[in-house]
Amino acid sequence: MNKTLLFNVFLLLSAVVTNKGHGQQILWANKVLGYSSENRPAQYGHAFRAKQILGIPNKLPDFGNSPCAWMPADPDGRNEEWIKVGFEKTISLKQVAIAENFNPGAIARVYAYDESGKEFLISDTPAAQLNVKGRMFRIFPKQQNILVNAIKIVMQPSKVSGANQIDAIGISDDTAPIEAVINIAKGPLLKTKRENMGAAINSQGQEVAPIIAPDGKTLYFTRGNFLGNVGTSETQDIWYSKLNEKNVWGAAVNMGPPINNAADNAITSISADGKTIYVINVYRPDGSMELGLSRCFQTKTGWTFPKEYKINNLRESITGNNKIKQVESMETTVSPYGNVMIISVERSDTEGKKDLYVSFLQSSDSWSEPLHLGNVINTADYEGTPFLALDNKTLYFSSHGHSGYGAGDLFLTRRLDDTWVNWSKPENLGPVINTSLWDAYFNVPATGDYAYFSASEKVSGQEDIFRVRLTPETRPDPVAIISGTILEAETNKAVRSDLIAQIKKNNDVFTKATFDPETGEYRLILPLKEIYRITASENGYFPFTEEIDLSKDTTLRNIRKDLYLQPIKAGQRIRLSSTMFAQSSAEVIRSSYPELDRIVSAMTNYPAMEILLEGHTDNQGEVQKNVKLAEDRVQQVKKYLLSKGVDGKRIQTKAWGPAKPIASNLTEQTRQKNRRVEFTILKI
Repeated sequence: MNKTLLFNVFLLLSAVVTNKGHGQQILWANKVLGYSSENRPAQYGHAFRAKQILGIPNKLPDFGNSPCAWMPADPDGRNEEWIKVGFEKTISLKQVAIAENFNPGAIARVYAYDESGKEFLISDTPAAQLNVKGRMFRIFPKQQNILVNAIKIVMQPSKVSGANQIDAIGISDDTAPIEAVINIAKGPLLKTKRENMGAAINSQGQEVAPIIAPDGKTLYFTRGNFLGNVGTSETQDIWYSKLNEKNVWGAAVNMGPPINNAADNAITSISADGKTIYVINVYRPDGSMELGLSRCFQTKTGWTFPKEYKINNLRESITGNNKIKQVESMETTVSPYGNVMIISVERSDTEGKKDLYVSFLQSSDSWSEPLHLGNVINTADYEGTPFLALDNKTLYFSSHGHSGYGAGDLFLTRRLDDTWVNWSKPENLGPVINTSLWDAYFNVPATGDYAYFSASEKVSGQEDIFRVRLTPETRPDPVAIISGTILEAETNKAVRSDLIAQIKKNNDVFTKATFDPETGEYRLILPLKEIYRITASENGYFPFTEEIDLSKDTTLRNIRKDLYLQPIKAGQRIRLSSTMFAQSSAEVIRSSYPELDRIVSAMTNYPAMEILLEGHTDNQGEVQKNVKLAEDRVQQVKKYLLSKGVDGKRIQTKAWGPAKPIASNLTEQTRQKNRRVEFTILKI
């Protein structure tokens, strides 16, 4: 896991900036109208192409070589090179700013054009070698009141040694200097300092890629260049540290075999319940390794042997410099819910270096072909070390292609819809987290209070692991943590069970988990703003469903919820969801269909089973009308069961109306519990 791994018209969405302090309008070029040449280091991707000059600066205010800038094909060539760009609209030109990010000084002439195409020479300065790494070259035209919508720059590469690169071109209707600014995450800058995790975790070797368990009590990470590794000191192993009852991190422990072997080993993600981890590479029984992803499960005796997770068409062949090559490295994050993966990889539709892609779980062991996340996130430079937070929406990643402070900065972006290809504009996490060196591998637990990350700031040796307290603006959205045990209702004995959490409004399965008494409590972590149905099931028991309403919550919630399963046997009475019907209605709410489907499943598995359906209401209104409503409700439930193939002779019904309440009728919240249908197993 190397830290580095690891004549057409181009259009761009308009880039308009208003400086509110001065009423200044700044336009950045949004189309390429023509150019003399462009550097093409590969047959795929867009590094150094003419289109890289469009939009806001990607490199400035920092300087240096960048594939996110336009670079002519022949560095130090004797011929002049030129590029002409257009803008979203015409403005009264007072200033031109040209972001020369690498080897500045080659610009000899600059022309402006009005809507009719009339040309104005606004700068004629001899090209010359400058003793600076880069600059924002600003021109204040002498011509007055010219309305401009295009700019052309002419360069003389032979006058300045090395590749000459242009990051961006901006124009303004004001003389206030145009500046390149970093898009820092909104809200106040962090007031705390980044904190080195200390000698318990950091060594004289290399510590990178921290993965904090969702409960915040176990920190996994990758350690390299260390004599205590399973392989040689040059290989990488997975280590972990536990937080004790005094909130002190214990000395790091090597995870050992079978996860660590003689090759490079690294953890990429952990499940919401902390009982599944995902590791790089495919582990073969003979000890060899291949590119890919594997997962391991926690048992009472330790972690299982890593099992391959196949990603379809991962090793896509791509063409570069007229050669065919295959993908040889990647970085991944699997969502805490186990159904979405973000991958940093180089493919045929990559912008330049590695880009971020999304892949979806298709079966228990297979993932879809990676889908490009789009050019809001991805640039012609490197994007990697992704981490998808527990809100299933906030994505942290490192990038060399967005303006920042140094050799790779950390950013956040938020998913805007369910396509997974529409994201907010990446925000730099700011100068407390990002430095002039390399910063990467951001990771956040469920609480969202601290973030853990890797950095090149050498305190204990090589790369170290740090943490920093987050501001509300840089945290993921809060979640709810639901935990507990699953018990047999009659004996309180723990029962191994499968759990699913469904979103009530559409019955979509959001996440799954397993409760195993030998490995501790179950834990589900659910984003807020939804109503969920949690269902536990196991052979020989009727599934238990509990509704959890998080639709109005705005802060982190910890919910203790023990679930009780009732054995399937004659005489057993089982209460269905109290929200199966709206008030005064007999129509079964569509979101309740899965619960009724579980009755169908039980009656299919037990073909001799006969049941009694009993309908109940609250005490609002006339008694006879309530009895009639109760009768209508049980008939609707029976009708649904019949539609699924259950023989009507196996179903009896009884309507009680308000006669048998199980809760007070004084409030709507408690009355809701009385609006219910119960069924009793008469025969099995």
